[in-house]
Amino acid sequence: MDILFFLQDAGTPPAGGAQQQPGGILTMLPMFALMFVVMYFLMIRPQNKQRKQREEMISNLKKNDHVQTSSGIYGIIKQIKPDDPYLILCIDERKDVCIKVSKSSVVSLEKASGAPVEGEAKPETTEKKS
Repeated sequence: MDILFFLQDAGTPPAGGAQQQPGGILTMLPMFALMFVVMYFLMIRPQNKQRKQREEMISNLKKNDHVQTSSGIYGIIKQIKPDDPYLILCIDERKDVCIKVSKSSVVSLEKASGAPVEGEAKPETTEKKS
C-alpha cells in the first residue's frame, strides 16, 4: 500500500515550486541528428562500399574465371559479353555441361583466369642473388 502512495506522490509537482515545462522538439533534434550520423557510419556507408566492390567484381569478370553463384554452383565462365546480362557457366568440362546464369547471381570470384590454382607448382626463376 505504501508503494501506491509513493507512486502517486512521484507524479505530483513539489508544493510552491515552479513546474518544469516539457522540452520541445528542439531539445530532441540534436539527439536525432546524432543517431542519424551514427547510423550512416555504421550501416549506410559500409553497405555502399560493399555494393561498389561487388559491381566492380562483376564488371571485371572474364572468360575462364572460376566463380560461385548465389545458389552455390561452382563453375568456369565460358562466354561473357559486356552488353549481355547473362553469362555461360561451364559446370563439368568433361561432359560439356554448361548453364546460362545471370551476372548478378555471381557472388564470388574463386580464381581469376590468370591466377595459379592452389596446389599447382609455381614456375621457379633461375636468377641467383650475389
